[in-house]
Amino acid sequence: MLETGTKAPEFTLPDKDGNSVSLSDFAGKKVVLYFYPRDNTPGCTRQACAFAGAFEEFKKIDAVVIGVSKDSVASHQKFAEKHGLPFILLSDPELAAIQAYGVWQEKKLYGKVSMGVVRSTFIIDENGVIEKVMPKVKPDTNAAEVLAYLKEGK
Repeated sequence: MLETGTKAPEFTLPDKDGNSVSLSDFAGKKVVLYFYPRDNTPGCTRQACAFAGAFEEFKKIDAVVIGVSKDSVASHQKFAEKHGLPFILLSDPELAAIQAYGVWQEKKLYGKVSMGVVRSTFIIDENGVIEKVMPKVKPDTNAAEVLAYLKEGK
């Protein structure tokens, strides 16, 4: 997993509408980049809804929220519509950004080992440098923790 002070890896991925979105599109803004395992699973839904609930607060401090998973564009579109998600969702089925940020890791569930996305959040500063790394975040508290961190820094 990447560390604080590292230049954030550039990526270009399709959003829920199929438009290409690059990290460099947000130069000059704080970016909250969060990686999550799967659309419409209980934890991922709670996490996304928490970010949606705090979306206006993120806008007030000029921070961009981007969620990334390996789900398809169509899956993201349904997920966003179903839960009213106002922020950017990016599809990364080739694991380009997921692997670049080091969040594709071995996971153990009920004794079974598999590879998957470890729920993690990166706060990227206005110059494209990783300001804070939050590995293995909890879906219910992640958005509030990120918001608190960003407001303290203002």
